[in-house]
Amino acid sequence: MKNLFELDGPVWQFINKIVYSVYLNILWFICCIPIVTVGASTTALFYVSLKLSKDEEGNVTKEFFRSFRDNFRQGTVIWLIMLALGIILGLDGYILYHMRFENVFWTLCTAVFCVAATAYAIVLMYIFPLLARFDNTTLAMFKNALFMGIRFLFCTVLMAVIYFAMVLVVVRFFTPAVIFGEGLCALACSRPLSNIFALCQEKTEDHEKRALGME
Repeated sequence: MKNLFELDGPVWQFINKIVYSVYLNILWFICCIPIVTVGASTTALFYVSLKLSKDEEGNVTKEFFRSFRDNFRQGTVIWLIMLALGIILGLDGYILYHMRFENVFWTLCTAVFCVAATAYAIVLMYIFPLLARFDNTTLAMFKNALFMGIRFLFCTVLMAVIYFAMVLVVVRFFTPAVIFGEGLCALACSRPLSNIFALCQEKTEDHEKRALGME
């Protein structure tokens, strides 16, 4: 019981990570202010959060801004694509909601919209952590984000619940919890994401070894 409250014990480590999540949330928010930098800022947030989940963090501030700088170009491109797609989906949803025709065409359009919105949400949850962890082309990032979201459905649902719970708490129950916001969500999601990324990397390495063995 005594070991629980030592400086290197689980209680202080937990508190330390919560404090880091608040600090990272502040950094993330400040770096998102220009709007176009949301992608690079979110990538940097997950870069540090993934390290925190494995107790591999160094200087949090330096690592955040290093990732922000290194992934600025690709993160910005991905974010602008996601923003444009989000606006289109939002307009489509608004139109479908106000049409509300009870016919086959409206039902079909609504079904297509729901599938597209679900795919969009999956990609949005996975693509910036992927960018923080792997180097790949932008197109491959989109494909892998969607594939992982479908392949690891339990993790996808868990992440969606985490984000939904945070929004619910901030909007309905305790607005000051916004200070935790995206930082705490990223930290909570980073644990299952780290396991998924490690598994994917292991499979990729095994595949490469088999390919080399065949040559």
